[in-house]
Amino acid sequence: MSSHDSKATISRREFLLKAAGGSAAALSMGAALRGDAAAAQPGRSPAVKGLAGKTALTFYMDDTNPYRVGAEGFKTFLDFVSSEGIAGESSVILGYGWEEHGLLSRPQTDEQRAYIEQLHRAYACGIDSQMELMTHGGWFDFQSGRVPANAQHEGIRLYEPAVPLEEYEAYFGNIIEEGERIGVRFTGVTWPGCGCGVCQARFSELKKGGFPEVNPKVWKALLNLAKQGKFRGRTVPCFVLGGPEEHPVKLMAGDGDCGVYDLYPSADDHFGIWENDPARVDADYYITADGQSGRIVEKVRAGAPHCVLYGHWQGLNPVNGVGWKAFQQVVQRVRKHFADRVVWMRPSALSDLYHQQAAQPTA
Repeated sequence: MSSHDSKATISRREFLLKAAGGSAAALSMGAALRGDAAAAQPGRSPAVKGLAGKTALTFYMDDTNPYRVGAEGFKTFLDFVSSEGIAGESSVILGYGWEEHGLLSRPQTDEQRAYIEQLHRAYACGIDSQMELMTHGGWFDFQSGRVPANAQHEGIRLYEPAVPLEEYEAYFGNIIEEGERIGVRFTGVTWPGCGCGVCQARFSELKKGGFPEVNPKVWKALLNLAKQGKFRGRTVPCFVLGGPEEHPVKLMAGDGDCGVYDLYPSADDHFGIWENDPARVDADYYITADGQSGRIVEKVRAGAPHCVLYGHWQGLNPVNGVGWKAFQQVVQRVRKHFADRVVWMRPSALSDLYHQQAAQPTA
């Protein structure tokens, strides 16, 4: 167990519920995706077509790292995903446990190199690689190669209204460059949850001061990098805002064929969460053995365009994750009962589809 595993960590849903009073408002930036009347507007939810009435199914997995169970565990996970033909995303946190392990982008051990080999095959297996920022902890100083003492945590810094666009763009760009050192190409960004008292207190201050949402410059910085071709694709899927309500995918910033999208989860983590807690495992929450109820069933029967599942590496890893068997059950039940009504898509493919549809002129 790394030092990070013992940190107080919460999901984006819980963070916003506790600190923001129970909801996460959609951010509107007011600029058009294209320069005509048919363009989608950032902050709005574009319609999606082209799935032939099927529900796009995907997942995102926080906190993935090579230190909890090693490279072999990640290989087993990728093998399963590939063999089942499913798709989702997994975090790549290059500075995870940096004090103990160094940077993954500057590998020092055979285990790190073995893990990097698996990262190279992840995309072909159906898994996007998202930066859950650099450390999932303190704001990294790329010049000194360390997190300064008392550095603000990455998650809350994305909310700070005084941070300039240039700082965000440079920070994200530096992470991308570190990934390129080992052949990792990022598709997007995942917000790192944090339950520490300092972050909770600061968020409460920001909310009272009228700044309860992510700094709009975050989205602009990501869009600028997408336009420069820094991400794997032209659209950038993100798991940032979250929230307890039902929300579709939201365009946060766009320009021509480039767009930054926030993908809200459709379901909570019932795969053991970051605590790897057996009491938090429930495959039936997603889909029962008979395929008659569960969150996925609700979304498919309602004709939802997509359903986004949410999990953590601590509970989902195949070595000691208490939710691994439940995850396999969910995948198998979906195949048995809804093979003709769902299509698995990586998040970047889903954001591409939404963007293509949003850019089409209305009749």
